[in-house]
Amino acid sequence: MNKKYLTTVELQKETMKFSAGHTTIFSATDREPLHGHSYQVYLGLTTLVEENGMTFDYRYYKTKIRDLCAHLNQTFLMPEFSPYLTYAHDDTYYYFTFNKQKMPFLKQDVTILPVTNITVEELSKWFIKELVRDQAELDRHRIEKLVVKVFSAPGQSASHTWERPNDVHP
Repeated sequence: MNKKYLTTVELQKETMKFSAGHTTIFSATDREPLHGHSYQVYLGLTTLVEENGMTFDYRYYKTKIRDLCAHLNQTFLMPEFSPYLTYAHDDTYYYFTFNKQKMPFLKQDVTILPVTNITVEELSKWFIKELVRDQAELDRHRIEKLVVKVFSAPGQSASHTWERPNDVHP
């Protein structure tokens, strides 16, 4: 007789990636030049192993990560909440202003994210926020903890973690 226990399922598939441009903003006057990365995403799901020796069918989370990556893929990422960047727009363009310099981008080429900077730290946090929006899915899969790592290059990543509050269990 197999008792239930916690395990962590780790997903880092070839399809869990995206390529995007960005600039990291260091201060009111210093930023990186515009450039891009081929990002890779890792997801760790801590959940219960049932008496049948399985957690759940985690295709849901592979699809969710792939969809989020597709949303970011082949766009230029810009932060919505940077204290050093402002933007305006018209029907066709976004106009970002940094250090008194205006940078126009076609709207179709830009994804504005609700973050303060486009860094692996902020991107991993954004992925977590997107994954925990659906509380019913977290409950249905008995997810206790999520860890997302975003790699901007091999050996260079940042992670963000969500844990179920102790007083809330499905």
